Amino acid sequence: MFWFRNFIKISTATRAKSPNTTNLILTSLSHFSTGASQPPVAAEPLGLGATRADEKPRVVVLGSGWAGCRLMKGLDPKLYDIVCVSPRNHMVFTPLLASTCVGTLEFRSVAEPIARIQPSISTAPGSYFFLANCTALNTDTHEVHCETVTEGAQTLEPWKFKISYDKLVIASGAQASTFGINGVKEHAVFLREVHHAQAIRRKLLLNLMLSDVPGISEEEKRRLLHCVVVGGGPTGVEFSGELSDFIRKDVDQRYTHVKDYIHVTLIEAKDILSSFDDRLRRYAIKQLTKSGVRLVRGIVKEVKPEHVILSDGSEVPYGLLVWSTGVGPSPFVNSLDLPKSHGGRIGIDEWLRVPTVQDVFSIGDCSGFLESTGKPVLPALAQVAERQGKYLANLLNKIGKDGGGHANSAKELDFGDPFEYKHLGSMATIGRFKALVDLRQSKEAKGVSLAGFFSFFIWRSAYLTRVVSWRNRFYVLINWLTTSAFGRDISRL
Repeated sequence: MFWFRNFIKISTATRAKSPNTTNLILTSLSHFSTGASQPPVAAEPLGLGATRADEKPRVVVLGSGWAGCRLMKGLDPKLYDIVCVSPRNHMVFTPLLASTCVGTLEFRSVAEPIARIQPSISTAPGSYFFLANCTALNTDTHEVHCETVTEGAQTLEPWKFKISYDKLVIASGAQASTFGINGVKEHAVFLREVHHAQAIRRKLLLNLMLSDVPGISEEEKRRLLHCVVVGGGPTGVEFSGELSDFIRKDVDQRYTHVKDYIHVTLIEAKDILSSFDDRLRRYAIKQLTKSGVRLVRGIVKEVKPEHVILSDGSEVPYGLLVWSTGVGPSPFVNSLDLPKSHGGRIGIDEWLRVPTVQDVFSIGDCSGFLESTGKPVLPALAQVAERQGKYLANLLNKIGKDGGGHANSAKELDFGDPFEYKHLGSMATIGRFKALVDLRQSKEAKGVSLAGFFSFFIWRSAYLTRVVSWRNRFYVLINWLTTSAFGRDISRL
């Protein structure tokens, strides 16, 4: 029994040194217990506590869009610990998203991992990325409450935690606006994320293959292959142009039996591409019509599973419905007890601060200048968000160097010049190797405005240089070349 006496001694010594070991083990195991002997005790959510004076201050960024990622790219990791909270771990290069819906580009070509944009997120001891949503904000205690993202009912329960911040940047973007129209959320597909583009591509190819099945009536074929786009802004027009190119080049060759049934309809309440001047808009209408896109001026009243009802009572059947009518504030932004600007956005001052609270900034589509600043609310454009992110990164770096990085320590600092935005112009592709390029600051200003093939070359060149990394630039260039040589990828994955 020698081994038994030694076991007793080791057990006794362990209990003497670690009296709470048993409780710790039981507490850990209780997390995995499925029994119902006693109700669970609600615990205070854990997380990242407040930074000490001898530690680097912490910047918490909510969102991974154009504004948030450009901010993180410009922040100096030697001055700050950077924490990003977002329901996606990548940035989407939205100007090229429409091209992925029909196989012109692959999805990875427009998605840039956050860890490549700001490497310290993955390497620095105090910097993190959390795949989560922010659910609440406490500006008094400098804390954000978060909940992890899960997928489906069969996954883990969401985990709740807190993060203390020294500086908070709300860059959570906006959501697609449905204007309260019944049936939009249930039956339409938006075009703002990679998973939206994936859904459009799968639905489009599914309808093409279903329409070729024996026994499908002529009327049902026309419905299945009728692609309706609601919204005549740049996104809706570019998607319509890409879709018409796909039909003209790839469907004609690979779906010969049903090529005469597929059509595209673009519905807009007013004028398409309203931010461009009349000459460019007329050119776009001419080219879209020549490509086979049917333009309908009307207001959608209701969306049914197989048809759209317009305000004049007419019905438009569809097999694929893409909704692209602008954006509005998200439920999270609406829930915040912060001043709001026009349209429900978070109100900010000239330095992109939320003026009623300390150490909180807001940039991108979720923010807008307060009326007291005398500045108009800027449009929800990628170039606005990107330039706000760049400005705020430089401002926070300046604050950090001046010793104001920690919470409540920048009250007396001089923030320098306020943010100023100058419009760099607008571009949109309309299919058939044609595009619009308007480099004027406004429709009334003088400057360069072009349309045609040369504009298409400028459009591609400009966006190729704006893609975030050299890796993705290479992907995009190779995708364009292979598509030109071999056609689009029509695999339904």
